[in-house]
Amino acid sequence: MTCSIHNITPNSKPQTPNSELQTPNFYMTYSIHDIRHILGAQLLRRSDGNPTVEYLLFDSRQVTAPTFSLFFALAGERHDGHHYLAEAYQAGVRHFVIQDPDADLSALHDANVLLVPDTLAALQQLAAHHRSRFPNLHVAGITGSNGKTIVKEWLYQLLHDDHVIVRSPKSYNSQVGVPLSVWQIGEQHTLGIFEAGISRKNEMKRLGNIIRPGIGIFTTLGPAHSEGFASQNEKLLEKMQLFEHAHTLVYCADHQNIALAAQAWKAEKSDRTLFAWSKEGLPADLTINHVETLPDGYTRFRIHPSAAESHILEIPFSDAASLENALHCVAFLQMLGMPLEKTEQRLRRLEPVEMRLELKDAVRNSTLINDAYNNDLASLRIALEFAARQAKKRRLTLILSDILQSGYTRDQLYAQVADILFQYHVDRLVGIGPNVQVLENVLTPAVEKHFFPDTETFINALASFEIHDELILLKGARPFTFERIAVRLEQKAHKTTLEVNLTALTHNLNVYKRMLRPGTGLLVMVKAAGYGSGATELAKLLEFHKVAYLGVAYADEGIELRQAGVQLPILVLNPEPGSLDPMYRFQLEPEVYNMTMLHEVIRFSKGNKPLAIHLKLDTGMHRLGFEPQDMPALCGQLRSHPGIHVRSVFSHLAASDAPAHDAFTHQQVLVFTEMFEQIREALGYHPLRHIANTGGIARFPEYQFDMVRLGIGLYGVDAGGAPEPLRVVNTLKATISQIKSLETGETVGYNRNGPVNKPTRIATISIGYADGLLRLAGNGRYQVGIRGQLAPTIGNVCMDMTMIDITHIPEAREGDEVVVFGENPQVQNLALCLQTIAYEVFTNVSERVKRIYWQE
Repeated sequence: MTCSIHNITPNSKPQTPNSELQTPNFYMTYSIHDIRHILGAQLLRRSDGNPTVEYLLFDSRQVTAPTFSLFFALAGERHDGHHYLAEAYQAGVRHFVIQDPDADLSALHDANVLLVPDTLAALQQLAAHHRSRFPNLHVAGITGSNGKTIVKEWLYQLLHDDHVIVRSPKSYNSQVGVPLSVWQIGEQHTLGIFEAGISRKNEMKRLGNIIRPGIGIFTTLGPAHSEGFASQNEKLLEKMQLFEHAHTLVYCADHQNIALAAQAWKAEKSDRTLFAWSKEGLPADLTINHVETLPDGYTRFRIHPSAAESHILEIPFSDAASLENALHCVAFLQMLGMPLEKTEQRLRRLEPVEMRLELKDAVRNSTLINDAYNNDLASLRIALEFAARQAKKRRLTLILSDILQSGYTRDQLYAQVADILFQYHVDRLVGIGPNVQVLENVLTPAVEKHFFPDTETFINALASFEIHDELILLKGARPFTFERIAVRLEQKAHKTTLEVNLTALTHNLNVYKRMLRPGTGLLVMVKAAGYGSGATELAKLLEFHKVAYLGVAYADEGIELRQAGVQLPILVLNPEPGSLDPMYRFQLEPEVYNMTMLHEVIRFSKGNKPLAIHLKLDTGMHRLGFEPQDMPALCGQLRSHPGIHVRSVFSHLAASDAPAHDAFTHQQVLVFTEMFEQIREALGYHPLRHIANTGGIARFPEYQFDMVRLGIGLYGVDAGGAPEPLRVVNTLKATISQIKSLETGETVGYNRNGPVNKPTRIATISIGYADGLLRLAGNGRYQVGIRGQLAPTIGNVCMDMTMIDITHIPEAREGDEVVVFGENPQVQNLALCLQTIAYEVFTNVSERVKRIYWQE
């Protein structure tokens, strides 16, 4: 079946007003009265006039264009947007959609407030209405367990020369992400490509009604997100609901369960059509065979559109997942009727999909955010939002290329770019390309501006370009090869890196947040440089997610966070008496654990420098803290010095993750409660109580009290009882420096501890015990990951290098990436080998190892 969409003209202008989320449509807007009518909402409050809305908003922390934003107060299991109405109003928002008729609206003067039964359903309803204004737009909907985002982005690469494409930003495929994606549709678009993902029953039908794809693509069905379904078949049938309104479905016939579901889908309506492909010789519209990996890393294969026709195609990738994703794209192009000659040319141009923003140290005390492979209005907003969060008080420099294939005229496009740069407070713009230079006359004089005709000219000028102590965002379309700029700006460092996945860290944070009882705060430990991950970067992220407190070990760590612009309350766990003055100046709050320290605080406070303190109680850990026999003296001092403000009283569970010691844990809490009551009575007020650490949050919810402390669980190591899988945050990577072939009888490394008893291929990798891979990992006791396989160490670990046996991995090459710990192998494997715990492995990673922070 062929469906030609190659010569589509833009849709005629709809008569009903509408607009976009991330890229305001120049031709249409929604008025607040239109939205009230669309949602069938009750107008609780109204402002003067009939203002228009361009942006949909559900996070009060991300307000950038408040005048034209509509805030949806989404109510979830742990978060309720109704609690942030006043905060959004203070940020300038004047249009609200709520579902709680009893919400506090006292701060919302001169605002429009719409009441609906369900704010999430209203958000989806508004997006579905917007989609309905473009009945002639050809839309593809993609679902599956894996490959959705890659297939979507590759289809964009393959088709953007022929179409003005609107697509999901990054991986916006959730119940909230899909409405935001669809809200981008404008009348200039000729093709839409949207992905949809689900995690439980009864979600896909809602997404299908928003996207309403005419063409569907089902990638794979795997174990991802299976927790919300009784069986794989139930999940499959749920995903198929995306295609309720589609007329064509593209799928792989080799996946038997998907093929059966596709046949059943076709049988439901006579006008439905299937387009299948197969590598296993099954009946299909397109068959593939003679697959081979070429020495240059390409994969070559032969496709057969019919029994009498065949054609050879190549893709610039060698892994099986890339081949499968590419074949979905080939099938889609064949279904559209693209000539094979054009398909062949474009497939060879496919480029890797970078779905992450990387944060790295840069030259002259600066920081670089590398997003150099993708440049459109939606991704520009996402990148600037991330950059603004990291910049704090530092100057924000944007290096921006021309934006290609936007569908707007140049003036329309860069008027929007100028608005985005204003919203995110960009201090300096470096524009590269012939079109971006129009911003010279559009941006305000407050923005420092520099323009270059091409990337090469800018690189040649870098030596004289003033860069120091700033946040640099690199945002370029692929043809501008901004990766060359990244190489010049990155601080040259050791090849070994620790990659910190901020998206995974946020996932883990939310796992623990969902376990908390209402009203329980969260103190997150970022001591020891954030368990080796980097305290400053993590603290900024945690502040964005509104945790209650941060915990550090020493005053110097807290001062560093304050100097980086972090404003959250900070508890210092191991204060020195000599550090009280800097703690006062930087608004840090010391732990007080004995009478000597309390007397120092009292003496210091008499100088009219009051400190808020936290009292540490020893209930059985026997490390630091007041003991029960100290209570009379402690309470007496607290009564005598009412100016000493006690923010919290806490203790530490010694064995919260060990069921064998649960009786001891209960006894600790009993002692803690008795001591706390004496302190509370002496103070005359109720300070915060906290005793539960990571292991105790899930195992002892009854002891969550006013606050809990989260440590190792944030970094992906389950200390016991996490109800959802935690994600790996830290990945330690090295590089193969050299490969050698050894003969039987030769030895490897110091003291000849690595004998070779057969012809062996070894690799030297760029990590040693000075980086954190300790000597216990040598001589075959540990294995690292290369190209998806594990390779054992051979010989002793050296200070800066380690040798590994790669005889069984013939495809390994010099320069290949080596995973020391991450997804596979995991940090727990290395901890077991080193006869220690994950905490020590993380904190052993040397400072000379470059940290790279990224979010999906």
